[in-house]
Formats: sequence, structure tokens, C-alpha cells
Amino acid sequence: MCRHLAYVGPSVRVGEMLTLGSHSLRTQAWVPRDMRHGGTINADGFGVAWWVAAPDESVTVSRYRNAAPIWTDPAVEEVLPQLESTAVLGAVRSATVGMPVERSACAPFVRDRWAFSHNGVVPDWRRTLTSVAAEFALTAAELGAEELFAPARLLEVESATDAAMLWVLLCDLLATGSPDGEWSAAAAAVRLLVAAILDRTPDARLNLLLSDGTQVWATTCHHSLSALVTDTFAIVSSEPLDDDPRWQAIGDRSVVAARPGALSVDALF
Repeated sequence: MCRHLAYVGPSVRVGEMLTLGSHSLRTQAWVPRDMRHGGTINADGFGVAWWVAAPDESVTVSRYRNAAPIWTDPAVEEVLPQLESTAVLGAVRSATVGMPVERSACAPFVRDRWAFSHNGVVPDWRRTLTSVAAEFALTAAELGAEELFAPARLLEVESATDAAMLWVLLCDLLATGSPDGEWSAAAAAVRLLVAAILDRTPDARLNLLLSDGTQVWATTCHHSLSALVTDTFAIVSSEPLDDDPRWQAIGDRSVVAARPGALSVDALF
């Protein structure tokens, strides 16, 4: 399917996060170790998002994407290393048969302070995700938020892919918020989305990766995921970037929340 990673910690060079380690994200594009029947190579594009603080202390997300294989793009070593950020989310893509190979189909997908990637596939995704949106729309209407999950919102997808539509749905879930705070709200949003999809399509593969530039949330549903969290930084990645024994493999059907000094791994349901 795909490979992805998210980092939060001290400032790093954006390009170096794509090439970091003996089994970097770039290396995983052409010799992944644990694709689990999701293809053999990730050559259908890549992307990276990073967070930039403005003078007024607001934070925005910048992004670079290319539909070509990551190892063919000189920007990875010539341009992106000139940029620095305290948070990075990167992804390499293996397109599902029938889905377009184009720049707009490449993760990360971004909005406001959020960046998102999906490793997996939603079978019959148009029918499945439209059904999920309709269910969520009923709940939103009961809460007086009719603008969320409206049919017109689905027209905002960047590309005709399951990942792009997942992102539109997840954005609306994030907009509903949570009285328990953002840490819990994001985890609840990815949980709810995964549960609604699996209820309709049990064989969906849904490793979701989300960050707001200070924290990382992820799910495991079929595909691999590992985390390396210390007091100073947190990395969540489809596969370990090196042989550091501190990497922790995340079990299937888990929801992960990570930030420097804190790693939470709970059952999805």
C-alpha cells in the first residue's frame, strides 16, 4: 500500500527526515520489509509536510508532493534539507489498482494545522465512504452542525482516491471537537472513522496517521507500525528507521497517541 512516518521533537531538517536511518522512508519506498500483501514497492509518488511558526506565534503547515518515485527527486537532498521544523509527516505511495497516479493523490493531505496520511485501502470506497458520510451527517444534524458531512463536502476531495475522501471525513470529525481536549478528540475521531468503515467493509486496511505539529495519532488495521518515543522526541513509522532497540512494534487494531515523553497504545475498540 504505502509507507509513512511522523516526527515531533527538536528542530530537524525536513529532507533529512526522509532519508534518516539505515532503513529510511526513502529506502522503504523500494525495499519495504513488511508490506503484508499490500504490494512490493512504493513508487507512485511521495510527499512531506512540515510546520512553520509565524511571527504572531500561529502555526501553518507547508507541503511538498511529487507523483514520481521519491528516489528520482533531487529536491529530497538539494532543497528539502534547507528547511527546518520541529514536526514532519512524510509518506511514500503505492497506488491501489484503479486509482490515479498523480500529485494530488499523494499524502500528506493538509488543512489548517493538520496533516494526514493513509496506508491501506477501502474496498468499494465510493459506496462505503459515502455511506459513512451519510451516517455522520445525521448525527451532525442532531447537534445543529448541518454544514458538516454535507454531500457538497465530498466534492472537496483533492483526488479520486479513498485516502482523499477519508481526509474530508476526518476533517469534519476533528471539527466536532471533544470536551476532553484535543489529545482525546483526535484519538476519538480516528477511532470513530475506522469503526464506521469496518462496520461496512470488514476487510478494509486502515493505518491512519495524523499530526497537528505537536502530537501524533495513528491507527493500525492490518498494516505494520512502530514507534520510538523518548523524553525529547517521538517518531511513529510504518517500519523502524534503524536497528535502535527502543523501537516498539504496535499491535494490530490499535490506536496510538504520541508526543515527546508520552506514548499511549490502546485497543481500537
